[in-house]
Amino acid sequence: MIALSQTQHEGAAIHLLNAYSIALAQSDTAFRASLTEDSCNFPDGKPLSWVTRWSTERLHQVRGPQFFADVLDQGRDTAVKHFLLGGSDDLLVRLQENLHLRYPGLSIVGAHSPPFRALTSSDIAQQDALIRASDADIVWVGLGTPKQDFEVARLARELGVVACAVGAAFDFAAGTKREAPRWMTKVGLEWLYRLLAEPKRLWRRYLIGNFIFLRAVLRDH
Repeated sequence: MIALSQTQHEGAAIHLLNAYSIALAQSDTAFRASLTEDSCNFPDGKPLSWVTRWSTERLHQVRGPQFFADVLDQGRDTAVKHFLLGGSDDLLVRLQENLHLRYPGLSIVGAHSPPFRALTSSDIAQQDALIRASDADIVWVGLGTPKQDFEVARLARELGVVACAVGAAFDFAAGTKREAPRWMTKVGLEWLYRLLAEPKRLWRRYLIGNFIFLRAVLRDH
């Protein structure tokens, strides 16, 4: 569980990283910097947790969708307030309906669908005003990598909030996309399931990204 009492006023950016994140960080210095700015980074992808077997501190996988669900569930005991940022208006409606059914007593104090374009200063000001007014303890950001990672770093820095980038967790919880079967997740093949489900959108991320990730791993070990 996130230590809200310590981070509420300091701000914290939480990133759930996978092989694509590591691959992207090899060439995108701005993205790499966003992962080190007052950040807490968890290995979302199974291959990433495997790599840590060769390090001095082994890390276990923290799946974004499960992390999202666990914090929502456990946060009910202490009335944690949540803000949802990302996705379409329709998705946010379905997401909130599903979450309230699944977690009675859950406190969602705001939701916002930002425009699907580069945000203007006015857009950002409006969005930030909504988050401030909500008095949320955690801002969940589902904008896709790397956009969501830049945003959680900015929110932590400029608004002093706990912000967490959760990728496709919104889609899974809303029921607009299906999660991989448990056995595929367990053996590290969740990426293959998602590639087969959305080949046109994800082929570059997984095929080229996985190659760059493996090259980086071999280089550093």
